[in-house]
Amino acid sequence: MPVTIREVAKAADVSITTVSRALNGYSDVSEETRRRIMRVAEELNYRPNAVARSLVTNRTRTIGFLVSELSKGRTGHYYLFPILYGMQDRLAELGYDLILVSTTTTRQREITYLDFCTERRVDGVVAMGLRLDDPYLHEIVESPLPSVVIDVPLLSDRCGYVMTDNVYGAKLAVRHLLGRGHKTIGFVNGHSQAAVSMDRRRGYEEAMVSAGFRADQLPVFESDFTLEGGKQASEILLEKHPELTAIFYASDLMAIGGLRFLHEKGRNAPKDLAVVGFDDVELSEVVTPALSTIRQKRYEIGVTAAEMLVEMMDEDGFPQGRMLAPELIVRASS
Repeated sequence: MPVTIREVAKAADVSITTVSRALNGYSDVSEETRRRIMRVAEELNYRPNAVARSLVTNRTRTIGFLVSELSKGRTGHYYLFPILYGMQDRLAELGYDLILVSTTTTRQREITYLDFCTERRVDGVVAMGLRLDDPYLHEIVESPLPSVVIDVPLLSDRCGYVMTDNVYGAKLAVRHLLGRGHKTIGFVNGHSQAAVSMDRRRGYEEAMVSAGFRADQLPVFESDFTLEGGKQASEILLEKHPELTAIFYASDLMAIGGLRFLHEKGRNAPKDLAVVGFDDVELSEVVTPALSTIRQKRYEIGVTAAEMLVEMMDEDGFPQGRMLAPELIVRASS
C-alpha cells in the first residue's frame, strides 16, 4: 500500500501542510526542515502525487465548491442551492468555471485537503457543510490554497469566511415571540458540531436573559437540523415543558417537523404553540400554516463567497470574515 503524506508528516514530526509546502518548493519552509522531510520521504519511499505537485502553482480558472456529506439521504439541499446559484452566476461573470465536489468525514481522514483539491485542478475552494470536528476544518487554515468557508468563522492568511449573523438572527426570533406576549419559549437547536448551532443558542439565551429569564433554566433541546429531528425534539421538549407557548427552531426543516408533530396531535400553530424557524427555505412559504422564520440571504452568501475568493486569487486580496444581516419574516405560524 502506498505511503501517505500523513505518514511522512508523522515520521518527520511536522504538520501535513509543512510536508506539502516542502515538497512543492515553498520558501517559507526552512532548509533544515525541508532536508529532514525529503530524507524521511525517501526512506519511506513516498511518491507525491504528480498532479497535486505541479498544479499548486498553475491556474485552471476553475473553482471547487466542496460540500461535506452531500448525499441522497441528506436534506441540506434546501439550504444549499441558492448559495450554489449565487456562486455560479458571479463566477461566470468573472470568467471562472465551478465544479461541485463532495467529501465525508471518513474521506477526509484518507486524503489531505490540499491533495484532495489539487487533484481536482482547482485554483481555489469554497467549502460548506464542514463540522467542527472535521479534519479539513483545521487543514484549510494552514493550506496555501485560497479558500473561503461558509458558516464557520475561519480566518487565516489564505482563508476567509462568509456567514449570516446567527446570534442577531436568533435574537430577532426570540424578540418577536416576546413581543407577541410569549413568556415560555423553548429552543430546538441543531447538532453540536455546527458552528451555527453555537451562535443561534447564544442569541436565544442572550435574548431570554435580557428579558429576565435565567440561562440555566431555559428549555433547550439539541437535535440534528432534519424534519424527523424537529418532530422528535418537539415531542420531548413539550413533554418536559408542557407550559411552553412558543418554540424557536434553529432551522426551518426542524420547525416544519414541529408543525407536523402538532398536526398529528390535533394541535395548531399559532393557537396552541407559536413556531419560528431559521433559514427561510422555499418550503417555509408552502407549509400550513406558513412558517415565520429568520431569512438568510443565501444567494448573496454565494455571490459574496465567490467575490472574496477571486479577490484573494487575482488581486492578492486579504482574506476577510463577512457577516450578512438576517431578516425576520413573519408569517402565520407565529
